Amino acid sequence: MRHLAALLFTLTAFAGTAPATAALPLDKTFVGQKKFRQVMQRGYEEGWANLPLGERVNKFALALQGTPYVNYTLELDDRIEAASVNMNGMDCWTLFEISLAMGRLVALHPPPYTPREMLRLIEIDRYRNGRCTGKFDSRLHHLEDWMGDNQRRGLVRDVTPSLGGVPLHREMRYMGKKPHLFRQLRADPSMVPEFIRIERELSRRGITYIPKSQVPKIESKLRNGDIICIVTNWHEAYTSHVGLASRDNKGVLRFLHASKNHRKVLLDDRLSSYLNRFSTHAGIYVVRPLDLPDRRPLAAR
Repeated sequence: MRHLAALLFTLTAFAGTAPATAALPLDKTFVGQKKFRQVMQRGYEEGWANLPLGERVNKFALALQGTPYVNYTLELDDRIEAASVNMNGMDCWTLFEISLAMGRLVALHPPPYTPREMLRLIEIDRYRNGRCTGKFDSRLHHLEDWMGDNQRRGLVRDVTPSLGGVPLHREMRYMGKKPHLFRQLRADPSMVPEFIRIERELSRRGITYIPKSQVPKIESKLRNGDIICIVTNWHEAYTSHVGLASRDNKGVLRFLHASKNHRKVLLDDRLSSYLNRFSTHAGIYVVRPLDLPDRRPLAAR
C-alpha cells in the first residue's frame, strides 16, 4: 500500500488540497472500467512506464485506435460538474486528456490502477488550478485557457514560440455569446458573465501559432505525444480541433486524433497533409506535456 500513499501525496502536494469528492456516482463518471484496466495492464507489461512522457502518451493513444467518436461525454448533469472518463467513446479533446492521464499514471506505480486515481489525474488537467468545484465554470473550456493554466502549474509547455510561431489576436466570444448551446449555461445563466470575462481575457492575450504553410518545415522538430491544437479560420474562436503528434515506423509525422468525419480514433495522414485537406484550418500551436512536478515521494516507495 506504500505506493498508494505516495500517489496520494504526489497528486495533492502540488495541487495544494486533497482530491475533491465527486458529486456524481462513479458508475456515471467513469464508463468503461474494464477497458481502462486492460489498456493500463498492457502499458505496464510492455514497459511503457520507462519511456519519456510523450512516448507514453503516444502509446496509449495508439492503443485507443478504433474507439468510437462520441461528443458531449462530459455533459453529465444540468447543474453538477464532475471529473469524468468515458473509455468507450471519445471526442478530440477527451482522447488527449485520457491518453495523457494514462501516460502519467502508468509511471506512478505498478498495477492495480483504479478509476479514482484516473479521475484525479483528469481533474488536475481539465480544471482551473486542478480543482473541480462542482460548477461548469471551473472546467477549462478553451484550449488557450487550458494551456495557460496547465503551463502556469508546470504541467505543459507551449513550444510554439521556439518553432517560429507568429502572434495572432482574435475577439473570442463564442460561449459568452451563445450560452443556449451549452446545457449547464442554459440551466444556470448566472455563469454567463464569467465566460464573457474569460473570453475577453483570452482575446487580450492572443496566441502564437504556426501557419499551415510553414508546418512542413517544423514537423521534424515535433515529438510523439505533442498536443497539436488546430487553429481555425473561423471568427470568434482560436481553435476548432486537437490531436496528437505521432511518428510512424517510416518516420512520417502524422496526426493522431478522434475524428468526427471518420467517427473513431485513428492515425491520420501526415500532419501537414491533414491540415491542407481543410480550408478552415489556418495552422497549429504545439503544447508539450510534462510529468507531474513532484515525483520524489515515489522514488522511495
